Amino acid sequence: MAMIEVDGLTKRYRERLAVDGLTFSVDEGTILGFLGPNGAGKSTTMRMLTGAIPATSGSARIAGFDVFEHPMEVKRRVGYVTE
Repeated sequence: MAMIEVDGLTKRYRERLAVDGLTFSVDEGTILGFLGPNGAGKSTTMRMLTGAIPATSGSARIAGFDVFEHPMEVKRRVGYVTE
């Protein structure tokens, strides 16, 4: 069973494309790390997955809950500390 499901997740800030059609899934019990250079969209992606900011398009589910339709259910299941 996928614990995290991301499909076509995109975030745009006016003309700037921060995340472009990101798609991936993570099975329960898997450890995942986001690696990449500054400006690659890692923090933006995490903010969208935790419901802190809305996506421009696409979808994301955590533990079966849609991040954008059920943000409180997602927040109950996710621990996230920045930096």
